Amino acid sequence: MNKKLIGSVLLFAAAVLWGTTFVAQSKGMEYVEPFTYNSIRMYIGGIVLIPVVLVFGRKNQKNSTAAAVDTHTTVKGGICCGVVLFAASSLQQCGMVMTSAGKAGFITALYIVIVPLFELILFKRRAPAALWFCIVIAAFGFYLLCIKKGFTLDKGDVLILFCSFFFAGHIIVVDHFNKRGVNGILMSCLQFFTAGTLMLIVMLLKENPVLDSIIAARYTILYAGIMSSGLAYTFQIIGQKHTPPAIATLTMSLESVIAAVSGWAVLGEHLSHKELLGCVLVFAAVLASQFTPSSDKKGAEVQVLDT
Repeated sequence: MNKKLIGSVLLFAAAVLWGTTFVAQSKGMEYVEPFTYNSIRMYIGGIVLIPVVLVFGRKNQKNSTAAAVDTHTTVKGGICCGVVLFAASSLQQCGMVMTSAGKAGFITALYIVIVPLFELILFKRRAPAALWFCIVIAAFGFYLLCIKKGFTLDKGDVLILFCSFFFAGHIIVVDHFNKRGVNGILMSCLQFFTAGTLMLIVMLLKENPVLDSIIAARYTILYAGIMSSGLAYTFQIIGQKHTPPAIATLTMSLESVIAAVSGWAVLGEHLSHKELLGCVLVFAAVLASQFTPSSDKKGAEVQVLDT
């Protein structure tokens, strides 16, 4: 199995796990407040990865010099990823209080457009026309899937828009450190403890966590912590090593489609013909993107110089 296919499979698996976690989050929010929920799930994600980090760490101790360099870069990457993940998740959570879930889903999904724009502005990497066509089709699909009425922007929508920029930034930051030979599993573990600690601080300042409520939400928190945080974000980091950011973004955007389908299957939520068409368009765009080149010649040259 070639590396590009492995990367795509891991990113698709991450999208499936994130999408099904929306159901768990929906149930969990009935018991605890947002930062309490997110802080605990992030810590669980980090704790779950500790044994994996230790097992893989023993294999990398043969070359002590390489391990030291890798550890320094990995720690830096984990902290940076954690800070960006905290900002993205917090803005999304605050924005969702003031807007509909459908609009929040659509605006968040705009990171599929923001990532290739970031690459163009920051690194001069131009996505090919075929990939931009896939991005436009996917964005239209998300509009059909998420927007049920007219589209207007309010305060909550603006917060979600900022959140989509941070999620795009998270993908770019992961790509940046992946090119520097980091330990992906350790970096993922560290990002959870970083994000979880920042969320814990906000939780203590803004919320009133109750132990009984946390226990009542334990199954949804465990699912989100182990599957969405521990596994999915680790799959993202490893999968992005073999996948260009713009294509990785499209693949991971299937999260919204999976969320809609899992909501229909588990929670009995209705999917209209328009929403089903949106799901089909997004899936088709993601599938087509797997067969597009990652960049034009000029972009490819710049990418080689940057690494």
